[in-house]
Amino acid sequence: MGAASHYIEREGIATVGISLVRENTAAMRPPRAVWVSYPLGRPLGAPDDAGLQMRTLRAALTLLERRDGPVILEDFPEDAPPIASSDDDMEGMVCPVPLPRNVKGGGGPQALVVAEMSALAPWYALAVEQRGRSTVGISGLSMPQVLALLTHLLDSVPVEPPAGLSVAQAVRFAAEDLRVWYTEAASARPGEAASSQALATWFWRDTAAGALLLALQPILAASNNPALRHMAERTLIPRVAAPFAADARSRLGL
Repeated sequence: MGAASHYIEREGIATVGISLVRENTAAMRPPRAVWVSYPLGRPLGAPDDAGLQMRTLRAALTLLERRDGPVILEDFPEDAPPIASSDDDMEGMVCPVPLPRNVKGGGGPQALVVAEMSALAPWYALAVEQRGRSTVGISGLSMPQVLALLTHLLDSVPVEPPAGLSVAQAVRFAAEDLRVWYTEAASARPGEAASSQALATWFWRDTAAGALLLALQPILAASNNPALRHMAERTLIPRVAAPFAADARSRLGL
């Protein structure tokens, strides 16, 4: 939509957009956009939160009144409501299989996440079969490549991003693919469907993959790459997942 706005504006129609990936919007330079720190797929924030949704829309539409430019990219100051961390919010949320808490022979965080994904793989396949599609793939990497990229960075090993992406974009998209893979797998569990809130809580609180991303965030936030640092501080981890960051390294055995 950022690219389309240029063509629409040429016809004399003013446009404004809501950005979920700030780096992409900054590169496309649409005339007006407001960046929000919400998860991909939720440009207006949390479901059923009419107040937040209205404030987000007003922040975007207010840009139509601006006369500066030619490019306006504003950061929306609010986050979606925090993910609840209490057990009450997980009522009815049962993971399809018990997740491994350690791996024989060690192997570090990568081995632990691989073990989790192996256990969840049949449920991910079932989720894809049930829906006829998957939303995993924004990074253009296979899941082993996604995991290799993220764990290399955890060990401060330089990585080569896929063609056409910056390192910051590659990390953001790889992290999103990892999170979506897990939540799609968990959503295939039998019984009543879990809410997106419960799935998010499960991912950030209970999985090694969530712990990996949480442990990675402060490392990247200290990077000397400005784009990578900005991504780590603003978009890698939803700030609502902060309550689960304190024990992330211990959950990975670090």
